[in-house]
Amino acid sequence: MKHLYSALILLFVLVTAPQAMAENYISDELFTYMHSGPGTQYRIIGSVDAGDKITVLKRDQNAGYSQIVDSRGRKGWVKSDFVTTQPGLKERVPALEAELKKVKTALSSAQDDAKAQQKGLVESLKKRNAQIEKLETHSSELNKKLIDAQNEIRALRAKIDTQKDDLLMRWFTYGGMVAGGGLLFGLVLPHLIPRKKRRRDGWA
Repeated sequence: MKHLYSALILLFVLVTAPQAMAENYISDELFTYMHSGPGTQYRIIGSVDAGDKITVLKRDQNAGYSQIVDSRGRKGWVKSDFVTTQPGLKERVPALEAELKKVKTALSSAQDDAKAQQKGLVESLKKRNAQIEKLETHSSELNKKLIDAQNEIRALRAKIDTQKDDLLMRWFTYGGMVAGGGLLFGLVLPHLIPRKKRRRDGWA
């Protein structure tokens, strides 16, 4: 973009600013007559086309004429009003066209760069979105696994509590059975052991 701005500024300067050069030109009229002296009373020795590059030899301020040498080497006088430091259109137009071509090229290059940058941003955005979607999917899977694990832990804890209750009931049952068996054994055992008969005389 900097090249584009520089080219546009240069084009603006070429169009609006006068050329700071030593050359002089005939202003953009169709042509002007060149006289043998500084005034219309002198004979016409030829004409100079608009935009022709000239060399000013001297100026007659009172008469308003300048002595010049044109591009063909002819020496004569023309009205000072027709002498300018601004290049004629026949020189400015090709320069402007060339500069315009450069500006168009710079603009096209800037547009291509902008499109390339935009394409890069779009591709980067797509990649980021894909990464985010992948992370969201992975996070969802992890959350599901976490919920399943929590449910499984709760189920195992409930099962352990149930097993504790069953084990405690078994211990109570076994204890009751042991106690009942002991009591029963204690009641039956005396009947199973025979008693010794006492002698009548008191001797055993």
